[in-house]
Amino acid sequence: MRIARFSIDGNVAFGAVEGGGAPGEEGALVLDIIKGIPYADFELSGTKVPLSKVRLLPPVLPNKVVGIGRNYAEHAAELGNEVPDVPVAFFKPTTSVIGSGDAIEYPSFSQELHHEAELAVVIGRMCREVPRERVKDVILGYTCANDVTARDVQKREKQWARAKGFDTACPLGPWVETDLDPADVTIQCTVNGEQRQLGRTSDMIRSVEDLVVHITEAMTLLPGDVILTGTPAGVGPLNVGDEVAVTIEGIGTLTNKVIKRG
Repeated sequence: MRIARFSIDGNVAFGAVEGGGAPGEEGALVLDIIKGIPYADFELSGTKVPLSKVRLLPPVLPNKVVGIGRNYAEHAAELGNEVPDVPVAFFKPTTSVIGSGDAIEYPSFSQELHHEAELAVVIGRMCREVPRERVKDVILGYTCANDVTARDVQKREKQWARAKGFDTACPLGPWVETDLDPADVTIQCTVNGEQRQLGRTSDMIRSVEDLVVHITEAMTLLPGDVILTGTPAGVGPLNVGDEVAVTIEGIGTLTNKVIKRG
């Protein structure tokens, strides 16, 4: 099931995405509004609205976003880094989260903004110290992410907080796909239609199971929390006016335009 979060007529709701055609065509995408929230038992209301009539929001509002750095060997190499012995974790604040169609604001303190296409894991229940065999039980689903990074700031500062945590630095969307095997799917990033990144999750050094086990050894994850699983090689610059799109096989496409912050 694809679960979207959206607003219509000033109201915010979750809905199951149905169909697959273009707007106005037979089978066009519609949202069947969910009774309740997707982190608990819910029912579909049967009330349907065209996707073209709503504004998509970030599919979740996480309490925290836990990012993982250097989880693809080729990406580590392209930036001159070695593969770490243990996962490198960092946080992106909730204020960095935006949805598909929202604008990425180029930060005034950077001159080198980069895209990083990533598979994002969405947690479905409160969990801590999750054993490997129970990881699937705590995951709601998966979505597309762009770990937007001020690369010059990342290189200059010891901590990554400003480089990866500025407002609008964490686009997520367009929805959560609950029925996905994340072991081997394609991740692609384009800028203005030109392919920049193309990789597969099977190239991750540490799997989704590895990451959930590792993170929950240290902290409790809450429903709606997000884990960013790392980016394949091919990261590169974003400029004001660019349109960047992250497409993940089996999920969909997350699209954002870069604007001047002001």
